[in-house]
Amino acid sequence: MHRVGARMGSWARVILSLCWVQGAFSAPQQTNSIDFSEDRIAEEDRYKTVIQELCKNRPPNEYFRLSTESNCRDVVRCVPNDFVGGHSLAAVRCPTGLLFDLEGQVCDWAQRVENCDQLTKPRIARPNLKTNEPVCPDGQLQCGDGECINSILFCDGNPDCRDGSDEVACGVDEDPNAAPKCDPRECVLPDCFCSADGTQIPGNIDPAQVPQMITITFNGAVNIDNIGIYQEIFKEERLNPNGCQAKGTFFVSHKYTNYSAVQELHRRGHEIAVFSITNRDSPKYWTGGSYDNWLGEMAGARLIIERFANITDGNVIGVRAPYLRVGGNTQFQMMEDQYFVYDSSIAAPLGRVPVWPYSLIYRMPHKCHGNAQNCPSRPHNIWEMPINELDRRDDPTYDERLSGCHMVSTCSNIYDRSQFSRMIRHNFNRHYGTNRAPLSLSFDAAWLKVNKGFTEELDQFIAETLESHNDVYFVTELQVLQWIQQPTDLNSLRDFQEWKEKCDVKGQPLCSLPNPCPLTTRELPGETLRLHTCIECPNNYPWILDPTGDGFNFK
Repeated sequence: MHRVGARMGSWARVILSLCWVQGAFSAPQQTNSIDFSEDRIAEEDRYKTVIQELCKNRPPNEYFRLSTESNCRDVVRCVPNDFVGGHSLAAVRCPTGLLFDLEGQVCDWAQRVENCDQLTKPRIARPNLKTNEPVCPDGQLQCGDGECINSILFCDGNPDCRDGSDEVACGVDEDPNAAPKCDPRECVLPDCFCSADGTQIPGNIDPAQVPQMITITFNGAVNIDNIGIYQEIFKEERLNPNGCQAKGTFFVSHKYTNYSAVQELHRRGHEIAVFSITNRDSPKYWTGGSYDNWLGEMAGARLIIERFANITDGNVIGVRAPYLRVGGNTQFQMMEDQYFVYDSSIAAPLGRVPVWPYSLIYRMPHKCHGNAQNCPSRPHNIWEMPINELDRRDDPTYDERLSGCHMVSTCSNIYDRSQFSRMIRHNFNRHYGTNRAPLSLSFDAAWLKVNKGFTEELDQFIAETLESHNDVYFVTELQVLQWIQQPTDLNSLRDFQEWKEKCDVKGQPLCSLPNPCPLTTRELPGETLRLHTCIECPNNYPWILDPTGDGFNFK
């Protein structure tokens, strides 16, 4: 038992008399007898008052500090106390070597935490959107300071209230100008699909007649470090039940990518999508990114891929945000303007029945889970290919409930190949045994490489699944979308033409000796980077302001 904090304000000095007991704060008890004295009751009332003041108007599950003079590892959050009413404080301590980042609300490496001198996240003024009586003229809403402005100005990305409160309550369920809830009468295939909770099967096909689609996707650069893994997983002789080769989707980031290898993946029928140019190691950069940032990163990445991997069919149409840090309406407005078709960055929380892909013309059918709570709230003519969280419990029959993981390679409790094997098979059965929503198995190839035996285990899972099931298909994200737009039962799927394109590709690569262009750019001073491509070398290493490498200013 230990105490937290020192030399704090009056409320904090009261809290100092609380003890850290089983992860929650309570008043200290000095003897085995129960003290019913007036002093004791008054002391407990004082604790309750202080805690209620701390928790007043505080967002649910927000962690904060009781002292800036502690070790920066200790934080608390307000928890509703159903037994006595009000709130109590639940405590968390970061592991040794990590500090708590108030901004990100996570434990992070010490060198990345810059707010140890703060007690709490800045308290931002909120608008008065729900009042018992109208307080503004028709068509207007009230800012936090009482000012009334046109309702259309709320959550448009520009602060119009004097206190900036019109840009604060802009979540999926808060935005006054949010996308409408699903209306199946208006949302009709092939252009639109939605359902109230996201679990409905497109076309209302019987689950037993729905193919279980599995998308194996990889994020990051494609190069000599991982090409061997891809060749092992996607063998030429590995066929889906329709006789076509198993396919995957590659969300490609630019730096260190070998574009001759990307060209070969595309030739063999795999899908190429974008993962940004810089893959910048700053989650805030993506969550709060400007329109120009998203334009340069994603449209620029597509321009680089199409040019240097010589992809001319217009099928680079998908986006995945680094760290799955969605950029809110800004990202999706850029995607719509640039004719991207789908995003695959939003995680659907772990549930009994997984979620099918849906149109963002209507409101998301699930909570904005993770993603720094910056999911799109406005209508966008973009498809979302959600990443259903994976159940990572080692033994789902007995283990306590754990939070899910978005990507396979972020399941931090998976240490050996037997755990990995059980986890992917259990999640396959979760999807296959319910509504057969597509199962997304997303990887960082380096994770497979450093974990001995994991690539072999994935390879074995694919082989055994295809051998034992005639209704399971390993397909690209684009192929999933093609099926959703034209739902086809298993009896007719062998003749589904959209899945016949590049069905069984053989032969040699179009380019066996790419140009290993050593290049520089003023945007990355002091670096010389090799660009492997089958076309002529550009003048400069392509980057944000010069995606063609010819000195063209993209913005």
